[in-house]
Amino acid sequence: MAVSTVTKQFTDGTLVLSDGTGTPVTFSMPLTVGDVTIDGVGQKMREPVVYQTRGVANSIRHAARAFATVSLTAHIADYSDGTDATAIDYFLKSGSFASNASVFGANAEVYGIDLILTIEGTDHGDAADHVLTMSNFVGTIGIAEGEPNTLSVSGTLYDMGDGTRTNSLTIS
Repeated sequence: MAVSTVTKQFTDGTLVLSDGTGTPVTFSMPLTVGDVTIDGVGQKMREPVVYQTRGVANSIRHAARAFATVSLTAHIADYSDGTDATAIDYFLKSGSFASNASVFGANAEVYGIDLILTIEGTDHGDAADHVLTMSNFVGTIGIAEGEPNTLSVSGTLYDMGDGTRTNSLTIS
């Protein structure tokens, strides 16, 4: 199939949060703003280092691991609830999501989740929808009052494998 000629936009995306239980607990994040940003993605998730001899570059190598970052914002309709699902509770592992498990393991000290961003493609003539799976996300939230109140989320995708992009971000 040919490359799509339809430019994708903010109304084409849906974001699902997924924890580390055997059958993952998921939450469909309302992307009311539609501004998911993924930064720092490279062919290899390692920082390039230039080795020089007498001021002349003679070799470039991949060295220390680099980690991609993710940020997004959403309008806030509800903050926390013991029985109903809210995005804030999911990111904080509280309320109705207090028993979620980290993707790093049930007894992990750090609560990590996976983010699955699906971009509509089939409705635009593409062979399939486009899926970006962001693994091992650890983030923090911010809450701002305004017109409207907003939730901001930012964090890092931690590569727990061999330092390749596909251990933290897969695109299909």
